[in-house]
Amino acid sequence: MARRFIIRLCLLGSLFVGWPLSSQAQDTLIWLLRDLPPVTIFEGPQQGQGVLDQLLPILAEHMPEYRHQILHVNRARGMQMLRDPGTLTCDPSLLWTAERAKTIVFSTLAFAAVSNGVTIRQSERAALAPFVVEGTFDLEAFLSARDARLGIIAERSYGEIIDEALKHAGAHKLAPHYGNDALGSLLQMQRKGRLEAVLGYWTEVRYQALQQGIDPQDLIFYPIKGTAPYQLTRIACTDNVPGRVAIERINQVLREIPQEQLRQSYASWLDPVMREQYLKDNPTFFQDAPGP
Repeated sequence: MARRFIIRLCLLGSLFVGWPLSSQAQDTLIWLLRDLPPVTIFEGPQQGQGVLDQLLPILAEHMPEYRHQILHVNRARGMQMLRDPGTLTCDPSLLWTAERAKTIVFSTLAFAAVSNGVTIRQSERAALAPFVVEGTFDLEAFLSARDARLGIIAERSYGEIIDEALKHAGAHKLAPHYGNDALGSLLQMQRKGRLEAVLGYWTEVRYQALQQGIDPQDLIFYPIKGTAPYQLTRIACTDNVPGRVAIERINQVLREIPQEQLRQSYASWLDPVMREQYLKDNPTFFQDAPGP
């Protein structure tokens, strides 16, 4: 059964080269994808095995009225395109925030991921110990420290509490990276001693560390003090008439498709302890989710 599913995904994946999904297809829907393992994986032996790599062909199959195209972008470029009212673009993985909702239209909850946190090097553990409180990292206290230097991906939302802390941090305390391989570059900067800490998803950090030749066991991940353990991800589209119509169709598809495949796909990237807790907590994700 698993083999048939993979074959089906490969066949559906061929639809994303820009050809119409049906002879009646009219509008072109541009999907904005970032290289964000394990959500999307652009290269390497695990190419196409990310969570959204599996969701997009299913969405395309259920939305044959559109011509589906994929565009690889970094976070900053993706946000710029989403806010352009003259296009029909959608991002399949975006955190809802009240500020974003002013210019972008969001779907219902698509899936949930373990929240962003801070990654430090084992060699810095003792030096940064004063900022660790009961297994969580006090980001506000860290950003108030004189020599703090934190690596972040430009234009990314890390969740309301983290975003608020970053907003009030001095510009010299933050090292935003705009490139396509932003996280990998930040981890290299950290290895060279130019950063003390890097923000990101632990699954993403572990994957990118291996790509950069960094042993994940040399790194320590801490959740941020005061944040929820999981972040709820939605699909977002341009806030215009075509975008709102597309979101209505996407919401319909999300209600129809089974969630188990996505749930298991994401969980497979977690370490055994995190995986067990994630699968246990998953049924509650779709209850009382903030946003639309």
